[in-house]
Amino acid sequence: MGEMGKRKLDTGWFAARSTEVKLTGVELTTTHPPSSPDQPWMEAVVPGTVLATLVKNNLVPDPFYGLENESIIDIADSGREYYTFWFFTTFHCKLSGNQHVDLNFRAINYSAEVYLNGHKEVLPKGMFRRHSLDVTDIVHPDGENLLAVLVYPPDHPGRIPPEGGQGGDHEFVRNLLFLISMHYSSVQPMKIVDPHLVSSFFDNYKRVYLHATTGLVNKSARVAECSLNVQVTTEVKGGFCLVEHLRTEHVSVPPGASVQYTLPELFFYKPHLWWPNGMGKQSLYNVEIGVEVKGFGESDMWNHHFGFRKIESEIDSVTGGRLFKVNGQPVFIRGGNWILSDGLLRLSKKRYQTDIKFHSDMNFNMIRCWGGGLAERPEFYHYCDIYGLLVWQEFWITGDCDGRGIPISNPDGPLDHELFLLCARDTVKLLRNHPSLALWVGGNEQVPPEDINTALKDELKLHPYFQISTQSGNSQEDIFPLLDDPSQYLDGTRIYIQGSMWDGFADGKGDFSDGPYEIQYPESFFKDDFYKYGFNPEVGSVGMPVAATIRATMPPEGLQIPLFKKLSNGYVEEVPNPMWEYHKYIAYSKPGLVHDQILLYGTPTDLDDFCLKAQLVNYVQYRALLEGWTSRMWSKYTGVLIWKNQNPWTGLRGQFYDHLHDQTAGFYGCRSAAEPIHVQLNLATYFVEVVNTTSDELSNVAIEVSVWDLEGKCPYYKVFENLSVPSKRTVPIFEMDYPKSKNQTPVYFLLLKLYNISDYGILSRNFYWFYLPGGDYKLLEPYRKKKVPLKITSQVFIRGSAYEIRMHVRNTSKKPDSENLLYKNRFIERDSDGDFDVASLEAVNSRIEEKKEGGLIRRIFSRFQHEANALRVAEVNGTEVGVAFFLHFSVHASKPDHKEGEDTRILPVHYSDNYFSLAPGEEMPINLSFEVPPGVTPRVTLHGWNYHTGHTIL
Repeated sequence: MGEMGKRKLDTGWFAARSTEVKLTGVELTTTHPPSSPDQPWMEAVVPGTVLATLVKNNLVPDPFYGLENESIIDIADSGREYYTFWFFTTFHCKLSGNQHVDLNFRAINYSAEVYLNGHKEVLPKGMFRRHSLDVTDIVHPDGENLLAVLVYPPDHPGRIPPEGGQGGDHEFVRNLLFLISMHYSSVQPMKIVDPHLVSSFFDNYKRVYLHATTGLVNKSARVAECSLNVQVTTEVKGGFCLVEHLRTEHVSVPPGASVQYTLPELFFYKPHLWWPNGMGKQSLYNVEIGVEVKGFGESDMWNHHFGFRKIESEIDSVTGGRLFKVNGQPVFIRGGNWILSDGLLRLSKKRYQTDIKFHSDMNFNMIRCWGGGLAERPEFYHYCDIYGLLVWQEFWITGDCDGRGIPISNPDGPLDHELFLLCARDTVKLLRNHPSLALWVGGNEQVPPEDINTALKDELKLHPYFQISTQSGNSQEDIFPLLDDPSQYLDGTRIYIQGSMWDGFADGKGDFSDGPYEIQYPESFFKDDFYKYGFNPEVGSVGMPVAATIRATMPPEGLQIPLFKKLSNGYVEEVPNPMWEYHKYIAYSKPGLVHDQILLYGTPTDLDDFCLKAQLVNYVQYRALLEGWTSRMWSKYTGVLIWKNQNPWTGLRGQFYDHLHDQTAGFYGCRSAAEPIHVQLNLATYFVEVVNTTSDELSNVAIEVSVWDLEGKCPYYKVFENLSVPSKRTVPIFEMDYPKSKNQTPVYFLLLKLYNISDYGILSRNFYWFYLPGGDYKLLEPYRKKKVPLKITSQVFIRGSAYEIRMHVRNTSKKPDSENLLYKNRFIERDSDGDFDVASLEAVNSRIEEKKEGGLIRRIFSRFQHEANALRVAEVNGTEVGVAFFLHFSVHASKPDHKEGEDTRILPVHYSDNYFSLAPGEEMPINLSFEVPPGVTPRVTLHGWNYHTGHTIL
């Protein structure tokens, strides 16, 4: 008997430009198949764009490097034939006489001809849709199958107007012609298609029902007598699985028919709920639907992780902003905008995992999939489920595609409305079972044409149950006999909003009231007049990466730092070099409004100095942005999304990590500010505030306040005890009277600690640096020469190529004062946090590719089958007392044949914290986790404001 299941076809592809191939598709898949990457054939990148394949084979320069993108001919100039490509591969499949084989395509841009063993099929147009071809009568069940796909670009690729279109970094979006990975699946006569899972809640989430409707397709010429089996499992400790439900239904499907079958609901009492990041655990159940056909046995099986949760959304009566609730609890949204993982669509699970975990590490709880991008692959949403990131999913209506460039091309775009709706419905079916998916949005800063908008509103309307309070006493028996089963809707569980600035977002009327997108004074974010609407879907600022990234992505002429041009009004204008300007650099000054924030630290001397000072500003800028919004939680704001979290290319604006996956200091400013429990200083009122976004009241807590000068002295110290902070509130606690008090110092550090009185466990720690009004940070320049000693103890845990390093970093310049300062507070880890070993989530002995993807439920990362190295101690010598300022670690490959200028960084690395500072005598735990290439020994290096030469720690 053949094997039932799926096999991905994302390796072993060749590609060639169609005009250079003199053979037909029939010949390629019968008598003259390419056997090696010889001219004109080359190794192909699948998934990926045609441009990705050309870059891989060095046929065009890397468009992410310097100005090389300008040397690549655009499709508007070359014509469609130049970027029409053949893709070719082979595969084997073993089938029994009763099995059927489907060839499945995730998405192709924009249309294709498919040839398999000499047989031709034409795929319909449209980049946002799946295709499935029944090739049962074509495949060679016991031999090699030859597959060739001729991929055509869009019929109307268009041209970017000289003045650009609507949106951000449009210039890099050229030649987006891609073949997304495909797979073949083999089943018996019955096929399962697009099941829909919905949960309904009663009695304050104690009683839960799981609803399921699935498509069934009978591929045979006989009536299929089926047993439809549903199994719901969860993982318990030790990796064991608990079967929560097991049910079988008998279904009869006519020959050749396609039916929708709704299963009886399954009842759960007090299930584990799925929560957004920072609100609780992301509990997931594994739902498996299988079908057996009488006379044939098991025919097909479908598997998906499912989270019990209810998402509600309304316009808040106090702020006018859109208010989200999950499982009845209001969620203060702090997140950002997502463009693409990679501009050449070289998409992978590993990259998705890193991307989404970075967002979780920043304590974000929402990602907006911006409408100028695409509907991501299911793996993206899978990791959002795993890490608790709510997803705002936007459809691809935006002026970047059609309509609002200069000049306006077609305000009624897209050209084919029916095709758009077909692709939209298919996208909904693909993504609707993910608990992270929070809402659908029609377009970015615009709404779809009237007919499309009307259709989306109708087809994505809420099921009546989701307009009924979960707290009501109505029973399931009272409600559902009167309604269609909720799983019979296209979605029905989450709202549809027509555009990103409508209905509770920005001014709610679409009047371009998002933004701004430039550098701000940190205190501006706290002021009444900064942003007057309740939910800002886009507010942006700077995003300069570290110097090593600039060197890795630009030639020598791109390493020149900006010129600082003094203007007559006293402001400074930054003049970047042409490469930085091309890569969308945002200046750290705004002449007439904001003085240059880098020059506050002194004029940069070179690239390293400039980028280090930029990181100081990045940290301050983004911490202030989120703290300013959180300071007005529920009183003025319901949420904010930053433009943008990352760049899908080597951009120099609005990002928390670069395309190479190295974080900026803004990453850690956000991580601090978006803590579920957070202590902060309101920069407008100078009140110390405590933020509690959790569902529990804080009680019996205290705040320690200490001020440190550049001599290592503490001129100000206070403790405020016996504090209580209600749930979901930001509470001002006391007004800082320093530097109004005596003994002022021109530049000083402020350390805030919120801790439990019972055990001195730190709930939140926040470190600021300030100058007196009218001053600047230039006194920090000579402070760089201050030699402050450090002691770092570390332990390394290794499993294969994965490393985890646990360190304690201590400023040893002063002994702790046990009677006063709380140096040895115990840092508390949130229960819902864990650095999960997602590698253990991958499929094992799976019969289909998605089965047990992620292995039921996450396992804790620290559960290594590891070897533990002995405790190591590293000391950085120094004789002076003071703050160890702006410390940051990096991981490098130890290479004996290291070449000068070579980028030796190992990326990505997940840090529990970075770009941190330590007061005299203070100690902090820092954890790192990363993977190393085969045969590479990692080296951990410490840098800092006082440690600019770098110190090897491991």
